[in-house]
Amino acid sequence: MITLENNTYRIQNVSPAELIQQFGTPLYVYDGNKIESQIKQMREAFGGVDVKLKYACKALTNINILKLMLKNGVDIDVVSIEEIQLAIRAGFAPNQIQYTPSGAAFSEIEEALALGIRLNIDSLFLLEKFGEKYGNSRPIAIRLNPSIMAGGNLKISTGHADSKFGIPIEFIEKVIKLVKKYDLKVVGLHQHNGSDFKDGTVIVNAMQKSFEVAEAYFPDLEFIDMGSGFKVAYHADDHITEIDKLGQEVVKSFEAFRTRYGKNIQLWFEPGKYLVSECGTLLVTATVVKHNPNRNFVHVDSGLNHLIRPMMYDAYHEILNISNPVGKEKEKYDIVGYICETDTFGKDRDLPKVNEGDILAIKNAGAYSFSMSSNYNSRIKPAEVLIYNKEVKLIRKRETFDDILRNQVEIDF
Repeated sequence: MITLENNTYRIQNVSPAELIQQFGTPLYVYDGNKIESQIKQMREAFGGVDVKLKYACKALTNINILKLMLKNGVDIDVVSIEEIQLAIRAGFAPNQIQYTPSGAAFSEIEEALALGIRLNIDSLFLLEKFGEKYGNSRPIAIRLNPSIMAGGNLKISTGHADSKFGIPIEFIEKVIKLVKKYDLKVVGLHQHNGSDFKDGTVIVNAMQKSFEVAEAYFPDLEFIDMGSGFKVAYHADDHITEIDKLGQEVVKSFEAFRTRYGKNIQLWFEPGKYLVSECGTLLVTATVVKHNPNRNFVHVDSGLNHLIRPMMYDAYHEILNISNPVGKEKEKYDIVGYICETDTFGKDRDLPKVNEGDILAIKNAGAYSFSMSSNYNSRIKPAEVLIYNKEVKLIRKRETFDDILRNQVEIDF
C-alpha cells in the first residue's frame, strides 16, 4: 500500500524508485502486511460468531499470495481445476478448498472430486448429474441465487434474477426434490451477490433468505456461506463497506438464527478484492506527454493488458506522479496505455506536471490486475514483487519474448 511520507512515496520502507531500478517497469508491487491487516480487520468485525474466511483466489493467484493466506489461517475459494491445483501446490489441504464452478465440464467436476475437494453446486443440471454418479457419498453445498440486485457495475452483480450464477431461490422445491431423490448430503448454503456493495445491509437481507431455506429444508448444515462483495476505497472520498458496523448487524442476525436452528454452525465469507485490492500498486513510466487542442495525454508503458478494470468495468483507480509528488504546477491529463485500442487508465486527472520518464503509480492494483492480464498486442507481462515485513521479494519474473512463442508450433509453408 503506497503512502506519502516526507514528500516521498513509499511502500512500507521502500521507495518505488529503488524497486524500478532493480526490476524495471511496468511492475506490480504488493504489500503483504496490508493483506494481513485486512484479514485481521475482517476477523475482528465478525468475531462474535464462528467465522471462516475463504480467500476468493481468482482476485490474485500468485502462489506466494496463496501461501501468505494459508500462513494466516485463511482457507480458499476456487472456481477452476487450475486454481485447485495451485491451492494444493501452495499447501492447502482438500478440506480447506471450496470449489464453485460456473458451467464447467463435468469431467472437471470429476477431477476435482477425485482430489477430495468439496463441491458447491450452482445449477439444477449439475445437481442432477452429481446425484446420478455420487449420491450421498460426498458432502456438497448449494449456491442459491436470491434475486437481489446489488454491487457496482452490472458485470460484477451476480445475485440478480437474470444472472447466470446460482440456482434461483424460486426453484428451491426442485432442489429439494433432487436432494431427496439421490439422498444428497447438503452441508452448506452459499450466496455471492456481487462486488462493491455500497450498502452492507444487502448482505444481512440476503442472509435472511439462506436462514429461511435452512430452517425449512436443511436441518444438518455445517455452514452458511455469504460470499463477499465488501467495498474498498478507490479514492480519498470513496464510499466503503463499514465492515465493523456490518459485522455487528451480521453477528446479531446470525446468532439469532443459530439459536433457532439449534446447533453450532459456521458463517463463511469469501473475500477476494477486500483482502488484496489495496495491497497492490502498478508502477509505470510516462513514455509520451502529448498536448492536443482540447486534451493532454500521458502515455505509459502499460495498458489494458496489465490492468483491464478501467476499460472493462469503468473502474476508477487513483493515479499518482511518483517523480513529482508535491509539485505546485498541476495539469489535467488523460492517462492512457500503449495498446492499439482505446486504452484509458484515467480521464481528466489533476496531477503535478508530468514529464517523459516520470514514474506513475496506479493504486488498487492487487485485485483483478495480474490475474486478468493478457499478452494482447503480443506484449509481455510484468514482474510481481512482494514486500513483506520490509523485505522485498521477487515473486514472478518479467516475461520475455520467448514466453510469447513458448506454446506456438511453427510449421513450414
